[in-house]
Amino acid sequence: MGKQPVEATEQLDASFASDNVAGVSPEILQALTAANTESALPYGGDLQTSALTDWAKSEFGAQAEIYPVFNGTGANVVGLQGLLDRWGAAICSVQAHVNNDEGAAPERVGALKLLPRPTVDGKLRPADITAELSALGFVHAAQPQAVTLTQSTELGTLYSRDELAELAETAHSHGLGVHIDGARISNAAAALGTSLAGITSEIGADVLSLGATKNGALAAEAVVVINPDRVRGTEFIRKFSMQLASKQRFLSAQLVELFGTELWRRNAEHANAQAAKLGQALAALEGVSITGSTVVNAVFPEMPQEMAARIQSAYLAHVWDTAPSGNPVLRLMCNWQTTDAQLDALVAVAAG
Repeated sequence: MGKQPVEATEQLDASFASDNVAGVSPEILQALTAANTESALPYGGDLQTSALTDWAKSEFGAQAEIYPVFNGTGANVVGLQGLLDRWGAAICSVQAHVNNDEGAAPERVGALKLLPRPTVDGKLRPADITAELSALGFVHAAQPQAVTLTQSTELGTLYSRDELAELAETAHSHGLGVHIDGARISNAAAALGTSLAGITSEIGADVLSLGATKNGALAAEAVVVINPDRVRGTEFIRKFSMQLASKQRFLSAQLVELFGTELWRRNAEHANAQAAKLGQALAALEGVSITGSTVVNAVFPEMPQEMAARIQSAYLAHVWDTAPSGNPVLRLMCNWQTTDAQLDALVAVAAG
């Protein structure tokens, strides 16, 4: 299960291939222009990074630290390294992005050992954590020291606040840290009607990969250290992982504009709402059923082969899975820029 390679051509519409296809929010472009008007100290000694630090402390607690990075892979690899000893390992879902879609970066750059657990919906349960604990103290096995949770998951599912809190409590009771891969944390928080803190710091997460690029930013993500007592050396890890920007103000300015206002929520709510409309419109077509529930910005329609072929003749669309019926399941992503006209055009192609 997972994205299958699709050859990109100029003739295929990429509007639903990923939430990364969207442009940059106009407000963020304005913030970049404002940050470009005068000189500033490099490597985070600028006013924008100071403002970002203030925001992080107000959102996640006075002890919080924030480290802008260039991309989500960097955020995950840096954040997890801060939780693990050299002999440590992180428990994850087998469908987790960090397990399937970071190339070999966790292993080659972060020297990380992942312990993937099979799940039916991309979500870990407390039993998945305890099942790995028999390795503790066994010299021949990597030592479980952290749990990494993808929110929202690669399957478009969500951990509730209670589920996250139970997982964090289980992890902490056994001495494990908790990392949240929040590439789509804004979509998750918008869908759950909560703050960012409500599904991170308030449930016991220790470190967060704060996603921004998929929600309107330009090559800007961050590692948020929520619990510095458990997450160590992030400033040094970021540097040797090649994720420290010299002109950091241009990363920080984007993050301040996105998260210091309600822009993150507006963008995410729009993407989620468009996905819900797309799912409803496709489900009304004969032979189509929606896999799971469309709660964030991903839609997974199962459809007849000929319908999938029509869509893929016009759109860059990933075949995510094959249903028990033998029909393909596509993954269609909406974003902060997705229009009603784009939805209508895709549904018209599907309908033939």
